[in-house]
Amino acid sequence: MKESIISVEGLSHKYSSSWAIQDIGFEINKTGILGLLGSNGAGKSTTMNIMCGVLNQTKGSVFINGIDLRKQPELAKKEIGFLPQQAPLYKELTVDEYLLHCGYLRQLDKRMIGKAVDEAKERCGLTHFSKRLIGNLSGGYQQRVGIAQAIIHKPLLVVLDEPTNGLDPNQIIEVRSLIKEIAEERAVIFSSHILSEVQLLCKEIRMIDQGKLVFSDTMDAFNNYVAAQSIRVEMDRPPAGEELLKIEGVTKVEFLTARSLKIYFDGDHEVTDRIIKTSVHHDWHLREIFFDKNSLDEIFAQLSNYTKSVN
Repeated sequence: MKESIISVEGLSHKYSSSWAIQDIGFEINKTGILGLLGSNGAGKSTTMNIMCGVLNQTKGSVFINGIDLRKQPELAKKEIGFLPQQAPLYKELTVDEYLLHCGYLRQLDKRMIGKAVDEAKERCGLTHFSKRLIGNLSGGYQQRVGIAQAIIHKPLLVVLDEPTNGLDPNQIIEVRSLIKEIAEERAVIFSSHILSEVQLLCKEIRMIDQGKLVFSDTMDAFNNYVAAQSIRVEMDRPPAGEELLKIEGVTKVEFLTARSLKIYFDGDHEVTDRIIKTSVHHDWHLREIFFDKNSLDEIFAQLSNYTKSVN
């Protein structure tokens, strides 16, 4: 049977007297982008530092392509590329000098390092900046150099911790596109506290809150996890909000335009039938009605609140 690219089992870590993460577990069996989601301080960076061998866990195991990271760290790390929040760049070096240095650190065959550097530069759009000092590059291109060092040895797994943090909108779009290309050939773990970023890039997510894994599924399942709590309607002749509040289950009414409304309800989905019947009865000329899809931020808040309630 084919080994998982990464398998995380019962991962826990304690700083001093408090647990940063507890009993984190998941695995990745295919290429593509997995989003690691959580607010700042949730435990994402601790989890990634352990997965990449930067930090030794208090409990649990990490296997990279079947190799126990703690027992055989050098062998396991050959299959890992890591870009932490602060890219490990030597800004006084040129792009070529830095990537050659990274190739030697990765113990690449000396005869192959030049080719590996050229391939990493080409993949990350850095070929024309070979002789440029890293410190003189824009933030977006410095981040590309950081990604290049993470893929120079062609690892099975690339871990990116907040890779678009601090970039301008155009740079963010460019880095996102690069990450998608890289994920065509290997597994990528993409960490962010920005929900819209994860939504754009990832098909599967793992969400950590207060050091615990609170969600592990596809992005579609995540979007649909919390039932809608509002309805959008369009009417040619809408009534005053007070009239709609008389309908059983309706809790709040907002006018978005003269004919478009957002109606909040108490969770009983039969409220739509009551709205339709009442509209027909009063001749409000209902044109459209549909459940509002919860924003990722609302789902995130729901899952976080659930975690707090069970602890």
